[in-house]
Amino acid sequence: MDDAKNKTSLKARIQKLGTALSGMVMPNIAAIIAWGLITAIFMAEGWFPNKQIAELIGPMLNYLLPLLIGYVGGRMVYEERGAVVGAIATIGVVVGSQVPMFLGAMIMGPLGGWCIKKLDSIFQDKVRSGMEMIYNNFTSGIMGMLLAIVGVYIVNPIVNTGSMLMGEGVDWIISVHLLPLANIFIEPAKVLFLNNAIGNGILVPLGIQQAASAGKSVLFLLESNPGPGLGVLLAFTFFGKGNAKGSAPGAAFIQFIGGIHEVYFPYILMKPAMFLAVIAGGVTGTFTFQLFGAGLKAAASPGSIIAILAMTPKDSYLGVLAGVAAGAVVSFIIAAIILKHDRSTADEFEAKQQEMAQMKAESKGQETTAKLTPADFSGIKKIIFACDAGMGSSAMGASLLRDKVKKAGITDVSVTNTAVSRLQDEPDLLVVTQEELAERAAQKTPSAVHVQVGNFLNSPRYDEIIARLKTETLINEETGVAPKATSPELDLSDVKEINFIRHDQNVGTSTMAVSLFKDSLHKAGKKVPVKAVRLDELVDSSDHLVIVTKEAKKNLAIRYTNVQVLAVSDLLTDEKLARIIDGLA
Repeated sequence: MDDAKNKTSLKARIQKLGTALSGMVMPNIAAIIAWGLITAIFMAEGWFPNKQIAELIGPMLNYLLPLLIGYVGGRMVYEERGAVVGAIATIGVVVGSQVPMFLGAMIMGPLGGWCIKKLDSIFQDKVRSGMEMIYNNFTSGIMGMLLAIVGVYIVNPIVNTGSMLMGEGVDWIISVHLLPLANIFIEPAKVLFLNNAIGNGILVPLGIQQAASAGKSVLFLLESNPGPGLGVLLAFTFFGKGNAKGSAPGAAFIQFIGGIHEVYFPYILMKPAMFLAVIAGGVTGTFTFQLFGAGLKAAASPGSIIAILAMTPKDSYLGVLAGVAAGAVVSFIIAAIILKHDRSTADEFEAKQQEMAQMKAESKGQETTAKLTPADFSGIKKIIFACDAGMGSSAMGASLLRDKVKKAGITDVSVTNTAVSRLQDEPDLLVVTQEELAERAAQKTPSAVHVQVGNFLNSPRYDEIIARLKTETLINEETGVAPKATSPELDLSDVKEINFIRHDQNVGTSTMAVSLFKDSLHKAGKKVPVKAVRLDELVDSSDHLVIVTKEAKKNLAIRYTNVQVLAVSDLLTDEKLARIIDGLA
């Protein structure tokens, strides 16, 4: 058990380091795209050459982008003071550099934030009243100056040498046609939620350095190629089973057009043999890119085919499209063979998915969401979806749950998204993460309630969350009644219709319950209509009384706010039914 925990902790530390690197690049992707578009369109070999506009290319690459990265890196460590000092420190490695100083910015930005944070921890409490502004400005300025000097004389030469060595190493790997082998490691690492760390933390800085000298870089395509994931999702669309088959077409659209690759990760994790499909697809795609000499002008983020084509230079469209298509075809063929030989039924397939999720959670020493009780959600005022980058899949998950919260009539709970690294501990917080990031989320927010999901876009946990939130506000656990307002008692004086919920699997029970209840009403001289209706046919009105089993009352609470609800242990014999008849007008 100790070994498993150590391995998990090591993985969490690797993810944390990767997230720190990618976290400095991700907020600046828009600036990188702007530089890439200007380069692709207005440079001498671009679509519409313009010498005056092309003068932006060099300053943006050599100054703007590194300074932005340094600024964000400092802010990650110590908010705005860290950001300013990080930017000042970064200029020290930028000036006189022979290569775009992205790696230097990733060092100096966080270093600047850390140094000013340590200085404040020593002296800030000792500053006299009225001297705060002088202290803040001068300490930041002096610290920034000293770090900039360190950058000029120490960090700049080291990073320059290291960058040139790495660049030469990448060029050698490309020249001997070994680059496709990188996908043997990249594809599994992506599925283990290291995709942003690899793409934005490693490949993007190296790719920009290569593109600055060669005009394009194949490195931008290694992680962002949507072909392998598309092939797997298409295989599930045609040959999958159960919910995996039903959700695959929508996931394929989101992955290929929207560029959110995380949507296909659960499909791989459900059936580990699928790693072979994405690895083969990735290797084939990269080999094809190299065969055609294809590359991108700048990073394509998200990894959408639209973003990729927007960053493609004039001479690489054929190669880029061929590489994406080749990766998709190869991964589709291998995934289809795996699925065709899969003898499990749809129920077995879904059971394996749930079993895997539970095993992952238990291996981390955490409870699964199935063990959560309604009391765990008391006082929840904020729900945050946290993913590695805090942009793609978590934003879509938050949007889905936000819509469910709105439809459920819950008005006092907000739903947002962020990166795991930016989580802050709060007592009234519910954090939703994918299973692989759960450990880091728990470390950042130990006071919060945590829910793990396999797929942000298609998780049954969302309905559980809504049900438990509704339970806290609507369900009286002693009487089993969901009040129409704040009162725990049913108001039977103005009931116009009584409904029993009809389910496909128990039509006979609901029909018999309606018949028996009608007979009892007739004997009591009451004339209130009684009907068996489907859940989605209910009228959400306080003059409707709905009689359901205790197991079904939470599903009802998800959808309806105003109806009065009586939860019974048995639709045919529960003694509460007689009391309802007595209380009707």
